[in-house]
Amino acid sequence: METLVKIRTGDTSAEVAEAKQRELFARLGEVPSLIVALSGGIDSAYLAWAAHRVLGEKALSVTALSQSYSAYDREQVEIFLQVAAIRHEFVETQELENPAYRANTADRCYYCKDELFKVLDKLARERRFAAVAYGVNADDTSDFRPGHRAAAEHQVLTPLLGAGLRKAEIRFLAKCAGIPCWDRPASACLSSRLPYGTEVTPERLSLVERGEAALRTLGFRQFRVRLHDKLGRVELAPEELPRALNPDMAAEIARALKAAGFAYVALDLEGYRQGSLNETLGKAAGTS
Repeated sequence: METLVKIRTGDTSAEVAEAKQRELFARLGEVPSLIVALSGGIDSAYLAWAAHRVLGEKALSVTALSQSYSAYDREQVEIFLQVAAIRHEFVETQELENPAYRANTADRCYYCKDELFKVLDKLARERRFAAVAYGVNADDTSDFRPGHRAAAEHQVLTPLLGAGLRKAEIRFLAKCAGIPCWDRPASACLSSRLPYGTEVTPERLSLVERGEAALRTLGFRQFRVRLHDKLGRVELAPEELPRALNPDMAAEIARALKAAGFAYVALDLEGYRQGSLNETLGKAAGTS
């Protein structure tokens, strides 16, 4: 098994993270070969890095491209690949061809992950990889994530969860490993910006993508643009809200999002929170 990343001594939390990483490497070492679903978020990037460290060329990381996957996310994957130098491929998924996905009910993520794992299962069979894995972690189990059901149905491995790794520990270990996205804010597919019941269409996804690109250009880091008919509801991290409330910046946000195609722009005073659209489901849950 590959040597563990060096972590500073004398720090109890670091020692716990180190032990969990050792467990992760041991679990990966038990798999003859592996395909890792790489979205570009920190969890999947760390898992892809770890699989490469343990399995070398017997690990293949795969990123699925579709209309719900933003150009920015692809750029982040490519930055990671420049540093990690792992074996990797892009594939295409066609979740928008499924009427159940486009209907955007509360289990939309199930249909997305089902499509992803069908594609990865087929690739694994064709290339004779022993298994497929994805980056669910120990903090994800309390969330409402229908995609987990699809993973279970496809017998997808969950090495981070098996090692008991939590998000903060993954970020810490990724930083130690020099993974560039170690502090990247949580991300999710563009479809997660549409309220349940609003049909997922390429036009709506493109509108959201343009709106979020505009916020990124203005220097904001953690945000969502939720689409409500012709209105873009902007959620910003609490620490970024004061900047947005400045009248000049508020005007800039409105101008930028209207230029992107929104008719109306609203700033959510509660700020960014994962799965805010799930609040209408009457349960504490979220993936986006």
